[in-house]
Amino acid sequence: MAHPGSTSLLKWLPKWPLKRLDTRYDSATRQLDKAVARTAAGARGAVGLVSVVSAALGAVPPVSAAWLAPVLAAGLVWTGLYLRRLRREEPLPHWLVAGDAATTVAACLAQGHLVPVQAFDAGSSWIAGMVTMTIIVTGVTWRPRVAVPAGLAVAGAYLAGVRLAAPSQDVAGTLGIHLVQLLAIVMLMTLLRRSAASADAFLRGSARAEIALMVERLRREDELRQVASIHETALHTLTMVGLGIYDEPSSTLRAQVRTDLAALERLRDRPRPEAAPIALDSLLDEVAGRVPGLDVRRRLTPQTVPGDVAEHFARAVTEALANVARHAGVAEAVLVSSGHDGEVRVEVADAGHGFDQDRLPPDRFGVRGSILDTMNALRGGGARISSGDTGTRVSMWWRP
Repeated sequence: MAHPGSTSLLKWLPKWPLKRLDTRYDSATRQLDKAVARTAAGARGAVGLVSVVSAALGAVPPVSAAWLAPVLAAGLVWTGLYLRRLRREEPLPHWLVAGDAATTVAACLAQGHLVPVQAFDAGSSWIAGMVTMTIIVTGVTWRPRVAVPAGLAVAGAYLAGVRLAAPSQDVAGTLGIHLVQLLAIVMLMTLLRRSAASADAFLRGSARAEIALMVERLRREDELRQVASIHETALHTLTMVGLGIYDEPSSTLRAQVRTDLAALERLRDRPRPEAAPIALDSLLDEVAGRVPGLDVRRRLTPQTVPGDVAEHFARAVTEALANVARHAGVAEAVLVSSGHDGEVRVEVADAGHGFDQDRLPPDRFGVRGSILDTMNALRGGGARISSGDTGTRVSMWWRP
């Protein structure tokens, strides 16, 4: 169950501009949402323009200009808003779809003042086209539990408007068509969303398996490199000493020992080779899913970082989320990652009990060691923790 103050977590979400970096895969659900949004925006914009032209050209009595002008003006406004979304790779905002549906419902109820009687007889009014497009846009934007009632409301408003304008008009066929359209678009989007979710699950599993294999390969390479370095330096020298080759101190032995010591110090300072890139968003998503008893809301930007950088972030985020679960007194946290101008930033925030860093007990190593020291030990990395009565935010960053 979410903490009562969990809604205040929204204020922790950073406002950094999100820059898409290269990654091994992108979310199928995200790609579906972008494609559907752009297609729906383009179709709605085109139909809106055609409807305005049709309404203006077909404005014959008893159509009232006093009624038609504001309706067409509102239609042009919504059409322009939809056309503006064509360049944006993000889902259609709910307020845009809701406002469009409300405008369509109002136009449907006022059909007697907007559509000539001849159009009802032919079943070709411009409002009928808008009703169809509104049903489709709501169906592709909203989930069925919202899209179905919204589509029924639009279809019902069209039925009521026609009945008010022409009581003798038979609209059963048109209503049936609208219901079939609503059912078809809802079923189609349900299948597409489920397919995208299945694809994402497969890609996530593949990425995690690839990360595990990569980490194991890097660990093995590091182990072999360390063994080889020790064998070729200190172990070789000690073997010669043990065999009695050096029966007394000599300048050659001292020089060799200094060389061996320098090699071991280099090994300590650089314990592993340059790691291969790892998808940080996939790794953090896996880390967040392993914290028991904590609902982690994630907004992760796809990006790749060197393996050692990903490891430092993963260790620090693991500790930060564990601290939320153990000490914050809440059941919800926010995990956000972003990239801007080459800099990678990760934040963990909660709305629970804060703490005073200056009064932490000496045995509380997690904050100082597992978070601050871990990130500060990374070349170009760092971390900062801010905490108070409204919650705690752990900010981590890395600059190449």
